Amino acid sequence: MAMDAAAADVDHLAAERAAAGFDVEEMKVAWAGSRHAVEVADRMARLVASDPVFRKDNRTMISRKELFKDTLRKAAHAWKRIVELRLTEEEAGLLRLYVDQPGYVDLHWGMFVPAIKGQGTEEQQKKWLPLAYKFQIIGCYAQTELGHGSNVQGLETTATFDPKTDEFVIHSPTLTSSKWWPGGLGKASTHAVVYARLITEGKDYGIHGFIVQLRSLEDHSPLPGVTLGDIGGKFGSGAYNSMDNGVLRFDHVRIPRNQMLMRLSQVTREGKYVHSDVPKQLLYGTMVFVRQAIVADASKALSRAVCIAVRYSAIRKQFGSQDGGPETQVLNYRTQQSRLFPLLASAYAFRFVGEWLKWLYTDVTQKLEAKDYSTLQEAHACTAGLKAVTTSATADAIEECRKLCGGHGYLNSSGLPELFAVYVPACTYEGDNVVLLLQVAKILMKTVSQLNSGKQPVGTMAYMGNVQYLMQCKCAVNTAEDWLNPAFIQEAFEARALRMAVNCAQNIGQAANQEDVCFAGFSERSPDLLEVAVAHIQLIIVTKFIEKVQQDIPGHGVKEQLQNLCNVYALYILHKHLGDFLATGCITPQQGALANEQLGKLYAQVRPNAVALVDAFNYTDHYLGSVLGRYDGNVYPALYEEAWKDPLNETVVPEGYHEYLRPLLKQQLRLSRL
Repeated sequence: MAMDAAAADVDHLAAERAAAGFDVEEMKVAWAGSRHAVEVADRMARLVASDPVFRKDNRTMISRKELFKDTLRKAAHAWKRIVELRLTEEEAGLLRLYVDQPGYVDLHWGMFVPAIKGQGTEEQQKKWLPLAYKFQIIGCYAQTELGHGSNVQGLETTATFDPKTDEFVIHSPTLTSSKWWPGGLGKASTHAVVYARLITEGKDYGIHGFIVQLRSLEDHSPLPGVTLGDIGGKFGSGAYNSMDNGVLRFDHVRIPRNQMLMRLSQVTREGKYVHSDVPKQLLYGTMVFVRQAIVADASKALSRAVCIAVRYSAIRKQFGSQDGGPETQVLNYRTQQSRLFPLLASAYAFRFVGEWLKWLYTDVTQKLEAKDYSTLQEAHACTAGLKAVTTSATADAIEECRKLCGGHGYLNSSGLPELFAVYVPACTYEGDNVVLLLQVAKILMKTVSQLNSGKQPVGTMAYMGNVQYLMQCKCAVNTAEDWLNPAFIQEAFEARALRMAVNCAQNIGQAANQEDVCFAGFSERSPDLLEVAVAHIQLIIVTKFIEKVQQDIPGHGVKEQLQNLCNVYALYILHKHLGDFLATGCITPQQGALANEQLGKLYAQVRPNAVALVDAFNYTDHYLGSVLGRYDGNVYPALYEEAWKDPLNETVVPEGYHEYLRPLLKQQLRLSRL
């Protein structure tokens, strides 16, 4: 009987796909960015899924030691396959993505190599990058300390120049100066880019980067004066525990002077500190690169969670049966749709804004090389804000998807607990989200203060130049269908963002010098400033989604479905932040009610296509890692089989029965006879 029901579930999921009102293959292209990207992703995903070394279904059941060794094995095997198959950089990156296990290679490629490329001289790059590219050294990024994270200027590790020996002395003067959290540091890395206070001729020149060898290349033992290890287990089973996050202390460790990253500044043989001709703003190129990758990762993580929740919601049936008839699919309940479909729309929205960030990285890099810094401040606000908003939303959404899967979502085999535990650190690494949003708000306040100076805002802040109109315009929406007009949506979001920023700036007060905002009271207004920053970033996401939909998109029905998702995202954000729109007078209560009415209609339009829309993410079952999100819908037999794989079921009578359970039961039996 159970197997008959399972077969019906499989047939039902196939029917969902057959009913889709668009070309799924073309939607895959829209999601991936190009047909070539789809083909490469397919090839790499199949390569990983078919290789038994990359098995990952047992990760939550093995010990931390076994998990770490498994991570080393997978990283080595992945490198072997990359070399054997002569994979391109794009293919190699996708292969590592689909292996889907955090490890030292993430920081080696994602932080160590970019730091040397961005901050090292040509000579330093020629020396160190070939070693890193061939894995003859393994690098990490040692910035965060036990006592300081977001406040980089507060770091305590010192690098004192000794002119007698032409060396820097790297030292950890306090317990809180211990480097803490760098991935790969705990057990794998041989080298690190270490950030420390540069001291020469008795003067502290602030934080600079240094390439420091940590372990012997012969036997991997720590070098003299270096104390390092793993900081211990982290949240969740499996999850990020495959990463050897580390602790590192230096006891007067000496390195050659030329291992200071000297692209932007240097110390001469005599100990003089000098700036190079290369502008320090070039560092922002690396920052944009890292943060655009984080936004892209947010879309991947969110889309995985949504894929699991949508497919399972189409399989799961609860209530609604009458006279013994079939129960109702959970996905048909409006409460499920109102919680799930905005997350589906968000996954697409984050994907497309991530694509735009890639373009921004190229644009900023080209401008910086040409010594054009006109868009630098705006680019910083974009990347910092998008990192903060997308990672926070994704972490919350993964947990919401777990709850949308009911009790089964709590099982490790659902894939959702581990996905959440792996993803949630993104809210703090590469900048705590609250700190980043306050940086965005600071830039917005400065921009507002310059509006009367004739200096026109640029890029994603250009709408602020239309201040006179946006401060007094009235929303033209009269019917629910009017909310499908992208011009009305755009104007409402622009007016909300600008009015919130202007109101906040007025409350804080402005300096006499219009080049600077007076930040007396900035701290007191910080909760309001966070909301101002979020409103600006949500406007960017909505704008980029609208721009994507307005492009020439091939394929039957694809444009229509993307338009629906764009409207769902925008109107959901409007619904969620309705108080902002009403308080600033951007819309009336009646128009807010019409937006909610239209949102309900959009859910009904998304419903027939929901399964096909997550199929367009093009994820293999191996990468998804979820019995609930299986492509074939064969959920219940898979759940049943998965349960018996747990080590606790290796014996019928549990270990400890004779020591603890049997004596207790016998005692209770004797007591019952008294």
